[in-house]
Amino acid sequence: MGLGTPKRDLRLAFDTGSDLTWTQCEPCTISCYNQVDPIFDPSKSTSYSKTACTSPVCSQLTSATDGNIEVSGENDWSIIDVGQHVIPKSGNQPRCSSTLDCVYIIRYGDGSFSVGDFSKDRLTITTEDVLDSFLFGCGQDNEGLFKGAAGLLGLGRNQISIVKQAAQKYGQFFSYCLPSTSSSTGHLTFGNGGVSSSVKFTALQTLSQRQSFYGLDLIGLSVGGHQLSIPTSTFSTGTIIDSGTVITRLPPTAYSALRKAFREAMRGYPMTSSSSSLLDTCYDLSKNRTVKVPLVSFLFGGGLRVDLEPVGVLYVLRLSEVCLAFAGNSDASSIGVIGNTQQRTLEVVYDVAGGRIGFGPGGCR
Repeated sequence: MGLGTPKRDLRLAFDTGSDLTWTQCEPCTISCYNQVDPIFDPSKSTSYSKTACTSPVCSQLTSATDGNIEVSGENDWSIIDVGQHVIPKSGNQPRCSSTLDCVYIIRYGDGSFSVGDFSKDRLTITTEDVLDSFLFGCGQDNEGLFKGAAGLLGLGRNQISIVKQAAQKYGQFFSYCLPSTSSSTGHLTFGNGGVSSSVKFTALQTLSQRQSFYGLDLIGLSVGGHQLSIPTSTFSTGTIIDSGTVITRLPPTAYSALRKAFREAMRGYPMTSSSSSLLDTCYDLSKNRTVKVPLVSFLFGGGLRVDLEPVGVLYVLRLSEVCLAFAGNSDASSIGVIGNTQQRTLEVVYDVAGGRIGFGPGGCR
């Protein structure tokens, strides 16, 4: 994304589970982490301005930075990267600086956080698509497990997300494909340029008290083409899809059923202990030239079945430690999360205005 006038190109991590877009800013009053691109300097942008505490948009920060995902269970940050999301705490309310500028505070579940000026500037998406007065966070204290990217691009459903701020231009429609490896190419596309016939849709759900998230009506799972015996009520707490969470979290009952069926299907391969406290079904595949991975599928309301590629089923820590890329929530009251491992190679389409989310195979490799 290009930010400022003249624009400075910044690589941002896009996140469907967050609303606030932010980037590290000079003079990095307290702390900035190492990033690939030069840090944005707002003093060199002729279109930059801060927002005032008295501005109505400052109050929007409360809903945009509060109430995000709290993932239950033990976290293993060797694999769970930044984007494992905001824990509801006091302290995520907007504040006022000594000069009465609006200050944002956003804290993530791994302990990482960003604090800075809630600001406006020109955002250049393409040479033809430019958003003036785009609301974003200009971070002056950014600490934790962030690395490489200049900040975060918020794709949630709150009014300050880029989806809402660019609604007139793109009609609240976007899609992406996360590639199978970091050396492969995926995409993030804004607007409806035509949806492949292979993309099938299910209704977008809105979770109570979690209206910023993209809820899905997950009703079941299948392994090897056979639907597991999981009561539909198991998923009644709700499920969201999130590009910023790595490992999918399921209700305990659903995960137990999946684990049992998966282990049975993989009984010909040697299991091994896991170095991750999060993953509990791992295999030593270092001596296998080929591996047959059982088909795992999500079953959604409306009759949609989404088959996962093997790269969306297994998380490879090393060849001697290849794990089922799912985990169980610690209790049945926690929401489920479909993470980015399961989304790999799929075309994932968000038609927010149309109230639907679609999936198609082979979106990228």
